Amino acid sequence: MRLLRFLTPLAGMLALAVGCAPARFHKAAGNSFVAPDLMAAPRIPVVPVPPVMPAGDWRVQLGAAPTLAAVVRDHAPSGWLAVLLRDADWHVQLGRKAYREADIERARREFDRALDILLTPPEDAEGAERAAIHRKIEQLVEEIHRYDLEGLGAAGQAEERGFVRSPLEEIPPLTFPVDPALKNRVLEAIRSTLSQLPLEANDEVLRYVQFFSQGRGRRLLEQGLRRAGRYRPLIQRILDEEGIPQELIHVAQAESGFQPRAVSRKGATGMWQFMRGRGRQYGLLQTKYTDDRMDLEKATRAAARHLRDLYHQFGDWYLALAAYNGGPATVERAVERTGYADFWELRRRNVLPRETARYVPIILAMTIMAKNAPEYGLHTVLPDPPLEYDSIELTAATDVKLVADLLERPLAELRELNPSLLKDMAPAGHLLHVPKGRGGELAPLLAEIPPERRTGWRAHRVTERETLASIARRYGLPERSIAGVNGDLADGIQAGDLLLIPQRMSTARQPGRTHAGAGRSTPSAAQRLHKARGTATVQGRAAVSQTAHLSASGPTSRTTRR
Repeated sequence: MRLLRFLTPLAGMLALAVGCAPARFHKAAGNSFVAPDLMAAPRIPVVPVPPVMPAGDWRVQLGAAPTLAAVVRDHAPSGWLAVLLRDADWHVQLGRKAYREADIERARREFDRALDILLTPPEDAEGAERAAIHRKIEQLVEEIHRYDLEGLGAAGQAEERGFVRSPLEEIPPLTFPVDPALKNRVLEAIRSTLSQLPLEANDEVLRYVQFFSQGRGRRLLEQGLRRAGRYRPLIQRILDEEGIPQELIHVAQAESGFQPRAVSRKGATGMWQFMRGRGRQYGLLQTKYTDDRMDLEKATRAAARHLRDLYHQFGDWYLALAAYNGGPATVERAVERTGYADFWELRRRNVLPRETARYVPIILAMTIMAKNAPEYGLHTVLPDPPLEYDSIELTAATDVKLVADLLERPLAELRELNPSLLKDMAPAGHLLHVPKGRGGELAPLLAEIPPERRTGWRAHRVTERETLASIARRYGLPERSIAGVNGDLADGIQAGDLLLIPQRMSTARQPGRTHAGAGRSTPSAAQRLHKARGTATVQGRAAVSQTAHLSASGPTSRTTRR
């Protein structure tokens, strides 16, 4: 009753306040009393006046056309889908935590639970919802695979890095007859397709359209389109900057299936399949530790410039593509021998190598199918998310495993971001790619580790229930070796501490000298590392020093080293 006596006058005061409110509060509500025919009509959108296009070749008109703004839609999951994805993410986080604590079995169980959740959606799930779940499953499987490459533990990882076969070698020459109905469909599609690269649909192209529509050819095409999502923004940006047709992205699809570490039988290497000599001509260098032909941005820019130079040399994109595959001298000799500067005539006269003769039809077939994806059922292929990263220039040779330790990321992820590294050792001056948003955190941590120690030492984040003795057993080191390089550990270690781990070989061969030298020279460095870790945690992305240039790779920000 006492509360009621208090609320009654309060309600009256609120009513009085509402009644005395300015008239503008009644404006919106007053519309409900206006007759429907007196309501304000919606504003009619103004139709933009089409721009005046220059006369001449339709390709010139296409190049001068304004870029249409992309329609951005909100694809954030909601309802039961949001709950399902959230529960799966929760178990993924638990699995990562168990991995960091070296609890391998628990990590596997948590990852399995996450997959089980994603594999049991409601029976009435719609197509878009199932597609979102499928995309999440692929991302999770890829992450688990990265951990599996390391044995889901911190044991020594293999130093050698593998290569993959060029898919161009898996595409056979074709001679079967062409279905007339297919030819009519492809010709109709070409007539409604805008392309900066001229498109044709002769029998050679149609045979490869049919090959990529079924069986092994279909699998090759879909795998390439899926991987293209990782690199498409970077490739499109560079092709645009170099002024060549966007459709030439399919050169990388034919050459490597968008695999940066593809190698052919002849030794052509990288996503764009450069031979050593041609690569050096365009600034792609090879050293004991790196091969620029597998560098994502350097190789893409070199390929774009090479294709542009070939077009300027031959004046025809088909001949330029043939020269990219068989070499400019091969095409020049064929033209001089026959007197025809026409790819199809050279092909008909059998004056081109067999691989070069089928190279252009393969790229044209891929282009036609990709630009008309619904016609060939390719619109259901879900591209991988774009590969985004920060870049930091190293001031000293650095073991990539040390970087993985500092960032607490799988070594396989850093290898994927740095395909040009032949070993897990990045030389001084190398532009190292790390997960996006982590470069500002890594730079101050590396700066506090003595340069001469970055090639052999590791780092370890202390987790709950870990002791110095258990960490020493994990790395096969005496406790005194770890204590000697980490300053004052008299108070013990706590969860969250970042410890330096000395090189095992040095400790085993010279235990006394290594321990004494490390004890004299590195305690302050370890303490600074601990302080830098705290600063990075509090400040997030710390400012990068003048010796570490931070950049972002993606559609909005990047650093290009020329």
